[in-house]
Amino acid sequence: MNRIRPLEAPLPDDVAQRMSRLLPPSMTPPVLFRAVARNAGLFNFLVDSRLIGPTGLLDRRVLDAALREALILRVCVACGNDYEWRLHVGTISARMGLSPEQIADTRAAAPDARLWSEALLAAMALADALVATRQVDDALFARLREHFDETQLIELTQLVGLYTGVAMLVALVQPAPDGYAAPLPA
Repeated sequence: MNRIRPLEAPLPDDVAQRMSRLLPPSMTPPVLFRAVARNAGLFNFLVDSRLIGPTGLLDRRVLDAALREALILRVCVACGNDYEWRLHVGTISARMGLSPEQIADTRAAAPDARLWSEALLAAMALADALVATRQVDDALFARLREHFDETQLIELTQLVGLYTGVAMLVALVQPAPDGYAAPLPA
């Protein structure tokens, strides 16, 4: 299934050292991480630059953890990236503050407004719009500005773009499921 064969244990020392910054010692590194680590220079750069960290890409601790995680899951769904959605759900989504109902709802065509704040609903609408059309109409922009300042909007948009890029990488690699937790219903 893996088009690019992931590195197997024992990992090269430089890669193993960086994986230890991302994962608890008891956790087998995700298949996608090990596939990207085939390009050790790039993988090491991503970790050393802190573009990738223990909670995913671009976590500068500027955005609320639950907002960030909901946005990531919504981008995964919008991109059809089931691998990354399941990776996050199996490892960090609950720790980032999402309830099981919220996690499942990220897969809904229209999120259930009873489960989310207006800010989170607007952020998920941003993810849907950017992935589907790469456009933000005036109504959505006005809705977003009710909850987010310009710096937050830029960060949210970059996060959508980065996780869209992850979906492209998953499409290339086609990683086998990691199996960290029992999958939730589709």
